[in-house]
Amino acid sequence: MARVLITGGTGFIGTHLTRRCIAQGHRVTVMALPGDPGIPNVATWPCDVVTGDIGDGALMETLCQGQEIVFHCAAVVSDWAPRALFNRVNITGMENVCRAALKAGVRRLVEISTNDIFGLREDVVMDESFPLRPWGEPYPDTKIAATRIAWRYHREHGLPVTMVFPCWVYGPGDKTFVPLTADAIVKGDMLFWRRDVLVWPTFVGNLVDLLILISERDEAVGQGYLVHDGEATTFQEFCRGIAATLDVPPPRLHIPYGAAYAAAWLMEAAWRTLGIEVRPLLTTYSVKNLGSRLQFSIAKARRELGWEPAVSYAQGFAETMAWLRRQDRTSLKGK
Repeated sequence: MARVLITGGTGFIGTHLTRRCIAQGHRVTVMALPGDPGIPNVATWPCDVVTGDIGDGALMETLCQGQEIVFHCAAVVSDWAPRALFNRVNITGMENVCRAALKAGVRRLVEISTNDIFGLREDVVMDESFPLRPWGEPYPDTKIAATRIAWRYHREHGLPVTMVFPCWVYGPGDKTFVPLTADAIVKGDMLFWRRDVLVWPTFVGNLVDLLILISERDEAVGQGYLVHDGEATTFQEFCRGIAATLDVPPPRLHIPYGAAYAAAWLMEAAWRTLGIEVRPLLTTYSVKNLGSRLQFSIAKARRELGWEPAVSYAQGFAETMAWLRRQDRTSLKGK
């Protein structure tokens, strides 16, 4: 049994990880923002729930004291939020967690990064050895900055950091990818701007398996691992599966990539000028992300750790669709 701190433990990935750690007998402390809608649910579990802001360095030092393992899940994972919020949570938050974990002498800091940090190259199969390449977008670029901070603390101070770079995480309880896509399909708002766009689904249970493994294995210190279900699908096929689940027509409309990007740029400019907080229909990040045919290898985790995705994509998708059927389709955007 270990003492475990999970930042962002009321989020999608965080709740799955919290349940797993509790099931393994760990003494778990969950950190969440005040007013987080996930708190009442997690508060009924056998764990401690503390509210606070990841940007509060003093609080992070207090929370890390006495902890053996810190899973850093807290992040702004969005294509539409104030840049200052991205900076405070993703960059300053990473700095605060690293500093606090170092001072507390934790035996492992596990950071959840993203495959986005490797950029948008389509001519190669990318792995963990690839250089970090900015997108010119707040989410991936601040996660690049966070990744560099964590590696700097490992390199200069010996902080025992290990990292995962998940591809598209999905599964029961998803709050963004599946419900937002489903909402657009149900409303007839979904359209495509490139055919046969590749996505690499990562079932949340497979991700949690790897998180637990790298928190325990000494050879994972100083290493990062890409993670997905071992196969790609097309975004169009993924959308067809959602449409079939909800018994609605599948989206078929395609527009040119350039037109989609121009529309997204103009929408973002208008939204910023008008101070509109609600996400526009299109963003430049979503156009780039859903307009790429990227390829990612998980050979490193297989080779070095003997890890394999325990849940196939077919099984993970079926479980996720069973969960989606139980949701109120009129409030998918609020999930």
